[in-house]
Amino acid sequence: MADINVGIAFAAGFASFISPCCLPLYPSYLSIITGMSVNDLKNEQNRKEVRFRTMTHTLAFILGFSAVYYTLGWGAGLFGEFFMEYQDLIRQLSALLIIVMGLMLVGIFQPRFLMKDRKFNFKSKPTGYIGTFLFGIGFAAGWSPCVGPILTAIIALAASDPGTWFPLITSYSLGFAVPFFILAFFIGSTRWILKYSSILMKVGGILMILMGILLFTDQMYKITIWLQGITPEWLKF
Repeated sequence: MADINVGIAFAAGFASFISPCCLPLYPSYLSIITGMSVNDLKNEQNRKEVRFRTMTHTLAFILGFSAVYYTLGWGAGLFGEFFMEYQDLIRQLSALLIIVMGLMLVGIFQPRFLMKDRKFNFKSKPTGYIGTFLFGIGFAAGWSPCVGPILTAIIALAASDPGTWFPLITSYSLGFAVPFFILAFFIGSTRWILKYSSILMKVGGILMILMGILLFTDQMYKITIWLQGITPEWLKF
């Protein structure tokens, strides 16, 4: 079951990255963290130098937002451990929270106070890699109506099973960071993903609702059974 949740967390991180709240701003993020304009990033001259600067600053940015995610995950795990005797209640409350967040992504439930971006506004960031790291912290500490519900679901999942918070947060961070890092090579190649991001968000919301229902009824094992049923024999161990 833990392996299944880790896979879900990685997919959730990827969904957060390609969300309509994040992906359209991707070139702007790169421009801010590197200190170069989007045109400079796309410039073919000095490609190696530009790529090195982009990749290293991207890594510092990833470390920044990962620090916040690990802190949140650790807090959720600690909460779950402290109230271990109420584990069933925490599981059910976490499941309800995941369902609500799924309804938000689908568009059925959209409270105004959660549909606004709440982020630190950086008109300019401190220079250097420390500045990029701090910008990553500011990015993760905010809230957006696309990324927030997905991350909340992973935090809730960590609280429902305290011993899993570290692999869950690691997988979520990797799911967000890997495409962020890879696309630093291909700054102009995000339009085709944008075309499908809204649809993918709704599909992700439906899956979150189903996962929440299974978690509430303590039947998450059915996901394992389903995955085993669709996995080819040559991929099974």
